[in-house]
Amino acid sequence: MTLSVRIGRIAVMTALATSLASCGTLGIGSKSDSATRSGGERAIAPANGVNSFLWRATLETLNFMPLDQVDPFGGVVITDWYADPAAPNERLRATAYILDQNLRADALKVSVFKQVRDATGWRDAPIDADTARQVENAILTRARQLYIATVDNA
Repeated sequence: MTLSVRIGRIAVMTALATSLASCGTLGIGSKSDSATRSGGERAIAPANGVNSFLWRATLETLNFMPLDQVDPFGGVVITDWYADPAAPNERLRATAYILDQNLRADALKVSVFKQVRDATGWRDAPIDADTARQVENAILTRARQLYIATVDNA
């Protein structure tokens, strides 16, 4: 068997495994609300457009925050404000952009926003620049784990 035939078979097996694996991961066919938008629509992994491993990893990493907007074909995940019960006077919001079909560090851009509550209400507050980088690294690590699991099962 030639190298190109092997690569073709691996690509087909990876695509099939990814499509099957995304069903359970994203809660399709279950009653899980972790990938449900506020309007009741499901956030389904895209077939084309963005890297499916990055997409799934982004949803899994940000699943503790409520989702505000999800565009699987454009590769955008915007969370709603999340306040940790331990710190109710500050809240965070994240925006993740998946920019490429390849599983690479420069294919992901995450922005994190912070607000604090004072006597007049919520106001924007500075956030450590390393926070967004840490979220990006967590997403990339999870995406690599998903990729490795898919390749190992092929």
